[in-house]
Amino acid sequence: MSETLRAADVLARRLYEAGCRHAFGMPGGEVLTLVDALVRAGIQFHLAKHENAAGFMGEGMHHSDGAPAILVATLGPGALNGVNVVANAHQDRVPMLVLTGCVDASEEHSYTHQVLDHRAVFSEITKATFRLDAEAADLIADKAVAIATEPRNGPVHIDVPISVADSPARDRGSRRAPAAPTRPDNATLAQALSWLDTSERPLAIIGLDALQEHAGAAIRAFLESHQIPFVTTYKAKGILPEDHPLCLGGAGLSPLADKYLLPLLHRSDLILGLGYDPIEMRPGWRDVWDPTRQRMIDITPVSNTHYMHQASLAITAALAPTLQALTPAQPGATKKWPDKAPAAAQAALAEAFPHDDTWGPAAIISECRASLPDNTLASADSGAHRILLSQMWQCHEPRALIQSSGLCTMGCAVPMAIGRKLADPSRPVVSFSGDAGFLMVAGDLATAAELGVAPIFVVFADASLALIELKQRQRQMANAGVDFGRHDFAAMGRAFGGNGTTVRNRAELNKALTEALASDRFTVISAEITPGGYDGRI
Repeated sequence: MSETLRAADVLARRLYEAGCRHAFGMPGGEVLTLVDALVRAGIQFHLAKHENAAGFMGEGMHHSDGAPAILVATLGPGALNGVNVVANAHQDRVPMLVLTGCVDASEEHSYTHQVLDHRAVFSEITKATFRLDAEAADLIADKAVAIATEPRNGPVHIDVPISVADSPARDRGSRRAPAAPTRPDNATLAQALSWLDTSERPLAIIGLDALQEHAGAAIRAFLESHQIPFVTTYKAKGILPEDHPLCLGGAGLSPLADKYLLPLLHRSDLILGLGYDPIEMRPGWRDVWDPTRQRMIDITPVSNTHYMHQASLAITAALAPTLQALTPAQPGATKKWPDKAPAAAQAALAEAFPHDDTWGPAAIISECRASLPDNTLASADSGAHRILLSQMWQCHEPRALIQSSGLCTMGCAVPMAIGRKLADPSRPVVSFSGDAGFLMVAGDLATAAELGVAPIFVVFADASLALIELKQRQRQMANAGVDFGRHDFAAMGRAFGGNGTTVRNRAELNKALTEALASDRFTVISAEITPGGYDGRI
């Protein structure tokens, strides 16, 4: 006798087929059938303490297993609590399935408690939004997964009415075939090769699209063949190891790094955007090269409509096959950058972000990088420390440092580290938070304890919104709304079932990190610093 499938079962099975093994959220009566279906399909449901944190846990999981993140929220306030993380997924190009419960259509006309139009709320911050229907549950699920995972990745919302979730449904087995990788026509390739051959000062900017395409091997062969130095956006860090001789490090938010990188861009005669998505960049990177005297080749999976920059040759195609076609069998003989300006910039950047501070934000980052194993996975919250960390924290593999770089939202690092550690329990995982961002999500330390995961949570404790306070002073404004009390973050860690320690110098930090690595419980390390420690450092 065949099993009777519910619409929720069809949806859950399709998500399982897409590689999803974990879902995060907070249930309500309206999503009980949905949660039951996920569990039956083999997808573990993890209870978080806030929907926003649940979504970031899902993102942390995604960066390890590659499957779309799943966020589950009940109707009304539950769905609205997840708005920030959904918008973040949209701008940070994270494939996410946002599953919300809702009342049946017939009830909307006479029942108003907690009822609002979820699809209207999510339509502007997702790639698509659907209302589940029992007759088309398989088609809706297939569409949702395909849209979330095709370039550029992003969130898709599915509203699940209470009765529809329980309604009988069938899975017709139809699947949307993924599009085959494309490459440009021969004339376009010939034009690009001609510019590459005659260029003396080429420079590449590698972005998030390259990461999502897993194009690292093709990029490496291409850059080494043509001897092209490169910069990455923060989220693309590690696409090639950052100790590679052609690597100039990350860019996007640091005026100090721009001091050395932008002059190279201005002098370059050929700029290559390799999967470069400028959503990560600060305004200083808008129209940063001159199309009247500099050539720019932009290779992206979708046409760019952002107008952050203009290209001389815009190639809308898959990155890997395009670069393979542009990579000669033998390296070219043309000498690139005869004045060795990129090497000088490398040396200047190493000096600008020193690792020998006695104490302060840079010393904390330096000590963590030196004390933690090379295979440590890191997450960074938004704030002044993220800018410094993204310049100083070397990555040797893609996604070794994850962060919110498109939306730059606070409160992401702790839950992302929880999701990452759940996915990779054998690897060290560390999160870096400012004290304000940590306070936003401290309640989900309880989730870390309940899941039995042991990330290390480093808190830069200076009792200030340091980046905003710095901007206030730069604009000669009065101090207002940026300072708050000092809190015992180490005690919070212990109160929620983990370890907690406060450190005030490198030796204490090294000891705390060593003990944290040996512990089977999470550890909160409160690194106390004085305000103003980022001056001249970012």
